[in-house]
Parts: sequence; C-alpha cells; structure tokens
Amino acid sequence: MRVFVAGGTGHSGSYIIPELIAAGHEVTGLARSDTAAAAVSALGAKVRRGDLQDLDGLKEAAADSDGVIHVAHRQDLLSSGGIDAVAAAELPIMLAYGEALAGTGRPLVAAGSIGSPGQHLGRPAIEEDPALPGGDEHKGTLRVRNVVERAVIGLAERGVRSSVVRIANIAHSTTDRAGFLPTLIALAKEKGVVGYPGDGANLWNAVHARDVASVFRLALEKGPAGKYWHAVGDGGIPFREIAEAIGSRLGLPVVSVPADVLMVPGYFGFLANIVTQSYSASNLITRRTLGWQPDQPGLLADLDNGHYFPAG
Repeated sequence: MRVFVAGGTGHSGSYIIPELIAAGHEVTGLARSDTAAAAVSALGAKVRRGDLQDLDGLKEAAADSDGVIHVAHRQDLLSSGGIDAVAAAELPIMLAYGEALAGTGRPLVAAGSIGSPGQHLGRPAIEEDPALPGGDEHKGTLRVRNVVERAVIGLAERGVRSSVVRIANIAHSTTDRAGFLPTLIALAKEKGVVGYPGDGANLWNAVHARDVASVFRLALEKGPAGKYWHAVGDGGIPFREIAEAIGSRLGLPVVSVPADVLMVPGYFGFLANIVTQSYSASNLITRRTLGWQPDQPGLLADLDNGHYFPAG
C-alpha cells in the first residue's frame, strides 16, 4: 500500500514508518521543516513537505494514498491554548481526511488515548467501550479530545475504513525522551525521593513503542471500520511498582505522597490529576481480531534495561 503518515518523526511515528516499510508498504511522511524532512528520509520514507494547518494539502496527500496513519498533533498550541486548542485544531484535520477518503473503503488509522472511555468503569477498559462525549464542561481536561476520536469512528458511516488506536498511558522505548517515564524520573531527581499517590495501588498501563507500531500496521492492513484498538502491553501495573523500579535504579527512597488536595500537587505538580487515576485496560479484542502479539520488553523490564538511567 501507499501510506501517508502524519507525525512520522514523533516517538510512535518513528517506529511506525520502519514497521510499514519492513512489511512492504511505500510510505510518505509529512515534514514541515528541513530537520523533519531529513528524519523522515532517514527512516526510509518519501517526504511530503507541508504542515497540519494546510488542510487542502492533507486532503490531497490522503487522496493520493491507499491509506492514512495520523499520529500528529499541534504541540505548538499547548502553551497558549492547552488541550482545548490542540483538539480544536485536530478535528478539522480528521474531517479533511474523511472528505478525501469518503466512499473509498480506504483506511484512516488515528492515535487515541486509553483514557477516552473514562476511568470509572469498575473493570478494565475494553475496545468496545466508546470514547465518552466531550463538551464544554470538560474543557481543560483530556476528555475534550474525545471529540476527535468520535469523529474518526464516525467516518466509518461515510465509507472510510476508519479506526482509532488507543495508546497506553506509558509508551516506552530506548528513544523515549519526553514521555511520562522521563518526566517521573526528572521529578524524582528534583525532589530527592520517588513518590506515589496514597497507597500506590492505582493501576497504570504501558506498551513498548515498537509494539504500538505493529498495532497501527495491522489496523491499516486489515482492521474493520469504526473500531477502537488497544495498544496496551501491560494492562495494569500498580503505580507503586513503577515508583519502586525508578527508586531502585536511582538509589532514592520511595515514599507515599498523601492523596489530598495539597500533598499530591505539591509533589506531582501538573501531573497531579493524572497520577491518582486508575487506567487498567484489556487488549484481548485487539489480539484476537488483528492477530497482534506484543513481543517487546514490558515496562518494568525496560526500566531494568537501564537506558532510562544513563550513566552520569
């Protein structure tokens, strides 16, 4: 297939492009700068110059392809408008892809969040749980981006083989420089202790970035329309175990941060509302339907590999 990838130089995208090429697909990656163009070329893909604000260009790129993978977002908007602005900019991009691909049965696979079905299901989230509605009352929260996932799923009714890959909270790899783990590690070094909220029994999920790439490829190749997929390797790790693994590598004490309105923000800062949640999730439907087999190291094994803790 001729595949157009937006976001190919990001953490997930830099694994997705080689995964597609190894499977025999011809990949074109979007690049807005010379640096990005060089990175896309180094991964083995053709370069299409442009950016996420050029909706006509994205439509043209989608129309020229046999399928689209979208793992990009307007990161530049985060500092000024937060997640609300990022989601507002992403929605017209999905609708533009929809216009280009309507009635063709070609695939559009977009990145989503494992938290989009909500955290209060009383059980692990499954692929059949829809993204909760967004709306004005959820401004400033991650839920505001659910409008993007719901729009992608809705394109199935317009003859697009659209699907959403929900990526685990923690996507880890040897090239992870700005994800959740580096942030937690930096926080621990700054504070001199590794904290976890309350009893640390709240469950988090994780996946290796290389395993994420194979979910995107399989969804592109054979995923039915209108489906969610779960790129989740470890479906439920107690937060305390993650903290203990970091503490062991850093040689720092691991402590409970009392889960009240002052203490948790006092340690975790902007992460306070996230670290106290539970995000257990299943990958059973993804494995059964797509034949996905995650085969990379799990989160705790990857922390033990040491690459998150360079010497010196």
